[in-house]
Amino acid sequence: MKMTQKLAGLLVVATLLGGVAQVTTAQTNAFASESVEGVQTRALSKPYVVYGAGTRQKTQTAQTLGISNNYQKLTTTGADAKYIGLSGISDEAMISSVSLAPAEPKTGTLVNIEPFEGKNNITKVTAQQYAMAATMAGVDDVIITVTADKPVSGEAALAGVYKALDTDGIALNQQNTNAANNVLEATTQVLDTQGEKSDSKYAGKLTAAVTNTASELADRKQQGDNIDINIIINQLTVNLEQNDLGDKVSDEQVNQIAKALQSVNEAPISNSSDFVKSSAKLSDKLTKSTGDVMAKAHDFANSKDAHNASNWFVTHIWGPVVNFFSSLFN
Repeated sequence: MKMTQKLAGLLVVATLLGGVAQVTTAQTNAFASESVEGVQTRALSKPYVVYGAGTRQKTQTAQTLGISNNYQKLTTTGADAKYIGLSGISDEAMISSVSLAPAEPKTGTLVNIEPFEGKNNITKVTAQQYAMAATMAGVDDVIITVTADKPVSGEAALAGVYKALDTDGIALNQQNTNAANNVLEATTQVLDTQGEKSDSKYAGKLTAAVTNTASELADRKQQGDNIDINIIINQLTVNLEQNDLGDKVSDEQVNQIAKALQSVNEAPISNSSDFVKSSAKLSDKLTKSTGDVMAKAHDFANSKDAHNASNWFVTHIWGPVVNFFSSLFN
């Protein structure tokens, strides 16, 4: 078992002990330094819930997200829109809420959108788009759940994701997150005109083509190729056709997505071999993805790392560890 996986288990245990084992964020960073490309290089140490400052029904939101007392609670304000490259946003405009939990190693980033009191209030961004954008921003091995207590487009939810990671000591690169947001906006425009009305797999196939293109371009860049906009357009066109979308995305829309992908390829994340792998793997999952639920119970991190870490931990905190991970599935 890799040492980083064992350390992740120890970090979870330390959180559950409420300070008995003093493992700090600074110590965590000493265990595994962050990549210069801004890609997440270690597991999330604990689960988080991030409420939008404009949320009015926090109790129902918490129930919808399925959180427990083990989740660290945060709030996104208008100032936190900086995480998605925006400024001048009011607190009231931050409505989407998210929860984050550690995923099993090599799961990647998966997203579920939960209906609030029976209604899907995330009106524009799909689960597949969230997963795509978060991966391009450098997020890895995290389960994200999104909801809102009233209808919103949903873009602000990613600010909560990035704030939680930042709080956990996992600093993402601003150029990466801005580029990821560009791709989110470009694909949203396509989905607004095409959408899933005629094809329930449309969002999955579109984001799969875009994500796979990002992976292939990054790989070519790392091999020394000079990537210009024409190469991006050609590669994106090939991947759209392979996903049966060749005649369902206009030339103008292809150009818009290609420009957004160019910003990704110019960002530090395109220099990461881990990004090439994680985005290629996500693309495969997106191709088959429909609806609002990408993550299943088995995708959440379990307690085996903590169980194997040491006999002392097994003897003294096995029950709390089990309860902690069980709470992720409620």
